[in-house]
Amino acid sequence: MPTVEVGDLSDGDFLLDVREDDEWQAGHAEGALHIPISDFVARYGELTEAAPQDGRIHVICRSGGRSAQVAMYLAQQGIDAVNVDGGMQVWAAVGRPVVDDKGRPGFVL
Repeated sequence: MPTVEVGDLSDGDFLLDVREDDEWQAGHAEGALHIPISDFVARYGELTEAAPQDGRIHVICRSGGRSAQVAMYLAQQGIDAVNVDGGMQVWAAVGRPVVDDKGRPGFVL
């Protein structure tokens, strides 16, 4: 499974957060698309509408397990997808901004 480090991501990179609603509400990367892994297959169309046509999808969760599953599924569909190694835990640890569902400073649940 292809992976990228949090430090390798640029501000304009497309980020898909597959954590559950409570995790998202507590804190997420601003601008990320949220589709919980539990709803992913049913909401797959939302991703294909929002994702860049020929761009890479960076999939993130709390630590990297769930996002690896989704990235692997997307790769099997012929989509350029990579897992963000260490997930939101590393994202927050290296000082990347985390916001809650109201846009205020958040935290990783």
